[in-house]
Amino acid sequence: MSGGRVIIIGAGQGGLQAAMSLRQEGHSGPITLIGGEPGLPYQRPPLSKAFLKTGEADKLALRPESFFATKDITLRTGEWVDAIDREAGVVRIGAETLPFDHLILATGTRNLRPALPGVDRALDLRTLGDAAALRAALDRPRKVAVIGGGFIGLEFAAVAAGLGHEVSVAEAAPRLMARAVSPEMSRRFRDLHEALGTALHLGNGVTEVTETGLTLADGTEVAGDLVLLAAGVRPNTELAEAAGLEIANGIAVDAELRTRDPRIFALGDCAAFPEAGSGRRIRLESVQAATDHARAIAKTIVTGTASPYAAVPWFWSDQSDLKLQIAGLADPTDDSVTLEDGAVLRFRDGRLTAVETINNAKIHMKARRLLAADPVPTRDSLLQRNYDLTAA
Repeated sequence: MSGGRVIIIGAGQGGLQAAMSLRQEGHSGPITLIGGEPGLPYQRPPLSKAFLKTGEADKLALRPESFFATKDITLRTGEWVDAIDREAGVVRIGAETLPFDHLILATGTRNLRPALPGVDRALDLRTLGDAAALRAALDRPRKVAVIGGGFIGLEFAAVAAGLGHEVSVAEAAPRLMARAVSPEMSRRFRDLHEALGTALHLGNGVTEVTETGLTLADGTEVAGDLVLLAAGVRPNTELAEAAGLEIANGIAVDAELRTRDPRIFALGDCAAFPEAGSGRRIRLESVQAATDHARAIAKTIVTGTASPYAAVPWFWSDQSDLKLQIAGLADPTDDSVTLEDGAVLRFRDGRLTAVETINNAKIHMKARRLLAADPVPTRDSLLQRNYDLTAA
């Protein structure tokens, strides 16, 4: 059995998973889970999807309150850590100090709010409070303007259009979800949103949020009595930076998810870690990465042994009746091959980097297994099978 005091800063899915995994691995020492939002830890992905339709907040809770007492996990919510004192081995909350033997940073991200005139008029969709405010605002017919054509903006746009609102999306990039998917998949979702009646303004960034909507770079006025800002996120690294830890588009960690201080780990959206194989530093905004990181860190703390984190990333987005699933991680410039069933294979330097599917869980799961193989399949080897992933 492992002892020692563990403090986890951040009570999202990654932070909660770290606490649960520590107990599952046999950690017997005190665990304190600290979260800035009030209430029990909850799921964020449904906020831009099901919750906007149902408003059922109770269904979002990841564990009931009784769970924390049963597992002897001290849950402190509605408060935040003011500072990490590495020399003293404590975190500070106001005048209170909490000692740690291991510290896990699961501080997540916050919405990026660009310096646009009038941006304070725009609403966010990051927290349960944000989603509740948006849902209340959709109680009557609206002209909805969305800034950002990524996953969150498009998921919200699909829900709003489905509820009968007049929706417009403004995206500075020339195509939807440009950082995440192939041009072919972008076109598929452009067709979807246009069929829903959504007006898409691509390659035309927002220059101002006005009292009546948006002004775009070319002078176009987009009507909107409700404006959602979904223009990306920024990792919450301030605590780590003030504590003297390395920051590189996130809290820099090694392949075992440790910072330069061996007592301190980082996970999830705030962690910048070396990608398996390439070694390049990446940061993943996904529940899968956060929970996988948490399990790996817990095993390291309890057993004292570690292996490099090398899980295959995967992502999903539900927009109207299409479920997009992505296995792997492609660059926007990676080559694409579109199959008859609509799946898109991505390649870099002749090797498979990602597989994009719609409403095809079987191929998605097969792709995750293929990308976890050593070696990863090549374009030539897949071509020999006519790109039939089920035969690979």
